[in-house]
Amino acid sequence: MLFDAIDRSGTYAVKLESRIAKFGTDDLLPLWVADMDIVSPAAVQEAIAKRARHPIYGYTVYPEEYYRAIISWMRRRFGWEVRKEWIVPAHGVVSSINCAIEALSGEGDGVIVQTPVYPPFIASVKHHGRKLLENRLLYRDECYHIDFDDFEAKAKEAKLFLLCSPHNPTSRVWDKEEIERLTRVCKEHGVTIISDEIHADIVYAKKHHVAASLQNDNIITLNAPSKTFNIAGLNSSYAIIPDPAQRSAYAKAQQKCGLGGGNPFGIEALIAAYDKGEPWLELLKKHLSHNIDLVKNFIAKNDLPIKTVDTEGTFMMWLDCRAMGYNDVALERFFIHNAKLGLNSGRSFGEAGSGFMRLNIGTSQEILQKAMVRLHFAFFQ
Repeated sequence: MLFDAIDRSGTYAVKLESRIAKFGTDDLLPLWVADMDIVSPAAVQEAIAKRARHPIYGYTVYPEEYYRAIISWMRRRFGWEVRKEWIVPAHGVVSSINCAIEALSGEGDGVIVQTPVYPPFIASVKHHGRKLLENRLLYRDECYHIDFDDFEAKAKEAKLFLLCSPHNPTSRVWDKEEIERLTRVCKEHGVTIISDEIHADIVYAKKHHVAASLQNDNIITLNAPSKTFNIAGLNSSYAIIPDPAQRSAYAKAQQKCGLGGGNPFGIEALIAAYDKGEPWLELLKKHLSHNIDLVKNFIAKNDLPIKTVDTEGTFMMWLDCRAMGYNDVALERFFIHNAKLGLNSGRSFGEAGSGFMRLNIGTSQEILQKAMVRLHFAFFQ
């Protein structure tokens, strides 16, 4: 079947090879790091295999087809008209966040992050000696909302805002009105937005709105086909920066770190994915929707004291485990040693994630069912 899980043993997969380092044991199902146990589209496999048949893998430029594929994807999927000169190829979104912080702010400048949030957001601010301004999201009715009063107060002392859209780990897909309000506040206070939109393609009932398509002043968009088509190891990210001065500063920061040159396989994968991957993507989203329902239904039917936060996008589910009665250390221990499941601890996403766990559903239904049975048995035994 198309979305059966594939055995990744022997492929140096992080989620397998790093189990002992992360969890202290390899005797668990790894459902943590954000890639999928699902084969990439056939078109991507074929493009990589074709390139591999040429036996020289030397330094590589980014061809016109690379830029054309990105421009076409943004137009078709999001109605955003991107110019070629706006696109700056990159190795990864995390390295791009760091380059943007270095290029567009100074030591001690304020940077807003919305917690709980993907750990490199917080780490990148601290690494560069910037001031972390935490705009904690409000959790109510099993969904997260933006505290706009607090956001505007923080914007008055900020230089940058790291936007995560769709949001990781809460899986919120921000409404158009929310994005417009965020961009308006940032524009009023001269805050540049660095918008990580790497999960933009995996959205379910709602629509993803590219922040820069609504108002492109002072917005850097970071994206990649890596999450969408399960090619995270191919270093095929890019930044879209309409402002020439910001683009120049960002590019210089990349060069300063030696982050130049293309990955020949990543380039071919991106072109093939964006040109031929849409039918596969629509099937993937249906599969992931079924996986979300599987988890929600199992928890509900078996009276587990866990609430599932509404999963509007991404292939990560955010589980509210506070009613289980454990503190964070005990909760992690329960999942690792009792349930034998390797999930991301909520507290790794900041203090706002205390009592939560992040579950990767980008796998087969068979593996997810097995995980749920383990969870149930461990809690009620």
